[in-house]
Amino acid sequence: MRETDTRTEPEHSGHAGRVAVIGGGIAGLAAAHHLLQRGARVTVFEASERLGGKLHAGEIEGVRVDLGAESMLARRPEAVTLAREVGLGERLRAPASASASLWTRGTLRPMPKGHVMGVPADAASLAGVVSEEGLARIGRDRELPPTEFDEDIAVGAYVAARVGREVVDRLVEPLLGGVYAGDSYRLSLRMAVPQLYEVARAGGSLLDGVRELQDRAAARQQTGPVFMGIEGGVGQLPLAVAESVRARGGVIHLGTPVTGLSRDGDGGWRVRTADDIMRADAVVLALPAPHAARLLEAHAPAAAAELRTVEYASMALTTLLYRRSEIELPAGSGFLVPPVDGHRIKAATFAAQKWAWTAEENPELVAVRTSVGRHGETEILQRADDELVEISQQDLKAAVGIAAQPVATRVTRWNDGLPQYPVGHQARVARIREQLAPLQGLAVCGAAYDGVGIPAVIASARIAAEQVTDHTGQLMVLHLPGGHPRTPLGETIFGGAGE
Repeated sequence: MRETDTRTEPEHSGHAGRVAVIGGGIAGLAAAHHLLQRGARVTVFEASERLGGKLHAGEIEGVRVDLGAESMLARRPEAVTLAREVGLGERLRAPASASASLWTRGTLRPMPKGHVMGVPADAASLAGVVSEEGLARIGRDRELPPTEFDEDIAVGAYVAARVGREVVDRLVEPLLGGVYAGDSYRLSLRMAVPQLYEVARAGGSLLDGVRELQDRAAARQQTGPVFMGIEGGVGQLPLAVAESVRARGGVIHLGTPVTGLSRDGDGGWRVRTADDIMRADAVVLALPAPHAARLLEAHAPAAAAELRTVEYASMALTTLLYRRSEIELPAGSGFLVPPVDGHRIKAATFAAQKWAWTAEENPELVAVRTSVGRHGETEILQRADDELVEISQQDLKAAVGIAAQPVATRVTRWNDGLPQYPVGHQARVARIREQLAPLQGLAVCGAAYDGVGIPAVIASARIAAEQVTDHTGQLMVLHLPGGHPRTPLGETIFGGAGE
């Protein structure tokens, strides 16, 4: 096995050191991009043969589609800014339709307006979705004493205590399910919905707290779309970032898993692959938790043990392509499905109605996406691809009357795709970072830490890059498959409506 000491390469003016970015998901690519901006020399190692992680651009019968995440929160600047920096500014697109529905109580119902992750400021806005008894229960919120808890509480437990289980089951669950594929009665309020955590810590009425949040947002006079896509699909983003990385002198190795990580005698790091040992100045691990744990075991066993406790949810996307002349879809971008209604799909997106560029490129064809799978659900994901297609067709027929046979279909499985943030997750992340602090020249980022939304992942990558470049002016970044950080106010990663 050869050993490459990249630190002996001639330094260019302004270069602070060598960074090895291991993994080509959006977090690793964003870290590499930022490191190059800060003067680093960067090598990216990606274990698979494809860049982008859960941002995956594909085609079905010549129709361009996203096979992973399909939109990004625009009210956070990181993703949109990165897209512009890598030349995608003119291809950014707002949704053509932002109106979404709920498939509940036997029919499609408009998604209520004026809520924060399903929690309203006014009970009347949920009429038709929540029963009369449920509406009356919401109104009791202002009569209740403050809800007591320690440092954290589950989203579902807090919301149910204030306004009743119906709000959780009919609204909070489908919205959080699209973001985390998780269970609202396990997910951390502090991590998953920080706006409502702020209300909960203040005590008192939840309805009044939501109203105050809305008033503050109105005072900021935010304009522009809440979400943004990219012509050709959000999966174009990591490809453009990779192109920018290469254009700036960065090196990207595909099909090159990192098998080990060790220190050298000069305070730097050795990154081991099957064929080489690369010596460099600093390391950033932007990995799914179990992969990070494996590489950190010898250096920070306590942090590795914490990382191994992070649970993940799996899910699958089914993309169905129909002839436009053979189906008629209701208005809007799609719908979410409360689990309490007992249906099998959890969301559907009408891509041609959500993204105008799709309809313009494919006037004769219509793409519809459905998703299945939540944390703890294993049976449905064990079904064969053709069974998942059949399940999607049956539920689409029941929900919106689609009886036609699709021209083509594709099932994309994301096994262990979304880390779960149970109560206490923030404290766990703080312990991991504390245990890693003595490892100078090493930083972590990715979906396992601070959030699962695209902008938050990019933010975490930027922070990690800055940490290692600030370490005595030396650099090295280590990244494996990337993730997606925290998603405020319901950005949907794999769901349907409202992404």
